[in-house]
Amino acid sequence: ILASRGTRRVGKQWPYRFIQRREELRTRCPRTYDYQRALCEDPDLLSGWFRLFFDTRSKFGILDCDLYNFDETGFMMGVICPSMVVTRTDRRGRGKTVQPGNREWATAIACISGDGFDVPPFLLVKGAYHLANWYSEGGLPDSWAIKPTSNGWTNNETGLDWIKHFDKHTRTRTKGSHRMLVLDGHGSHQSVEFEAYCKDHSIVPICLPPHSSHIAQPLDVGLFSPLKRAYGREIDTFVRAHINHITKV
Repeated sequence: ILASRGTRRVGKQWPYRFIQRREELRTRCPRTYDYQRALCEDPDLLSGWFRLFFDTRSKFGILDCDLYNFDETGFMMGVICPSMVVTRTDRRGRGKTVQPGNREWATAIACISGDGFDVPPFLLVKGAYHLANWYSEGGLPDSWAIKPTSNGWTNNETGLDWIKHFDKHTRTRTKGSHRMLVLDGHGSHQSVEFEAYCKDHSIVPICLPPHSSHIAQPLDVGLFSPLKRAYGREIDTFVRAHINHITKV
């Protein structure tokens, strides 16, 4: 049967037309992500980590109120998020949106407990000194902490400062003998000083599997993604109001 059809080749558009003819088929764009992240989705790897998690929690008798999860995320201060606009049908080309362009980096560290308590945020900004207007003009609650660093990123020093901040705000509400802290494997969370402070203050750290934040880190999935979109929309609002200089305040 195939031989009787001759040697004529199908055209370039044949796959697309074939899909259009078949109602049960449709095209979808795959989500791309790093090879290391793909490896960490191995069910055996995740199952092993959850066994470790439950065994550790059982060993120390960790209550929901003493179980914490923390993570950090970074922002480029003057970058807006993509938005959708309505135009006439005869309009050609893609529209343009102006953004402040301030690519100075800032980091926010958030932490929540199993019973819904949120530790006051810890913010990292680029700078050498604390400035008075951060506190007098920023309108931040007194419980929030700001830490200037050379580039706005976290490091061993800020990791130690954060665990002290965490201890300060959770010590008095602890009901069990230990607090358990779920975190990623960033080097600032595994320094000798960080681990020593945890040991001395009855804090049990447990690291997530490497490269698994996109599926195993609830703050990354449920908080930081919408937070970044909301931040981008807020910057877009400033731009539309002709405020084109975004500062730390």
